[in-house]
Amino acid sequence: MSSADKPDVVFVLGAPGAGKGTQCENIVKEFGFIHLSAGDLLREERNKEGSKYGELIEENIRNGRIVPVEITCSLIEMAMEKSASNKFLIDGFPRNQDNLEGWDRMMSSKVNLLFILFFECPQEVCVNRCLQRGAAGSGRSDDNIDSLKKRFHTYMNDTMPIIKYYEEKDLVKQVDATGTPEQIFEEVKTIFRSLPSSK
Repeated sequence: MSSADKPDVVFVLGAPGAGKGTQCENIVKEFGFIHLSAGDLLREERNKEGSKYGELIEENIRNGRIVPVEITCSLIEMAMEKSASNKFLIDGFPRNQDNLEGWDRMMSSKVNLLFILFFECPQEVCVNRCLQRGAAGSGRSDDNIDSLKKRFHTYMNDTMPIIKYYEEKDLVKQVDATGTPEQIFEEVKTIFRSLPSSK
């Protein structure tokens, strides 16, 4: 497969509450990418009747563990194959070293990784956003202070080293995610407009 035939991928990373979901929606509207959230794909698969992975996913999520990377990569690959698009945002992945190694093993030769879009945001801002989201009825059971502490701990220990790894490869594009969604998207637009639109 020549690189022109491979799908283009942007990884979207940032702390819980950094605004990844909101900005992914904006990028989809403005630049025609397809948004794949690793978490959403896992939740969908878990709820699918007769899923061969459902029980295993449920057990991992319930126990606060990260689902085996082979499952996540398979679901991402299936979602890409089903799509008519050739441009994907993969949100919340790779989250840790195991994710990264699994992706490199299973998927890296099948896609063009354009860059990592990293939303940098201080912990107190993110926590406040998540608590507001929870209070407004986000329906997310993990938008509470105890879960958020654990999620931040995991993020700092597991995800930040991944961002550092890609920084060393000069693949990270950092966005200041402390402003309003509109301000943040202005910065995001600049990054995406600089992409070669040869496809």
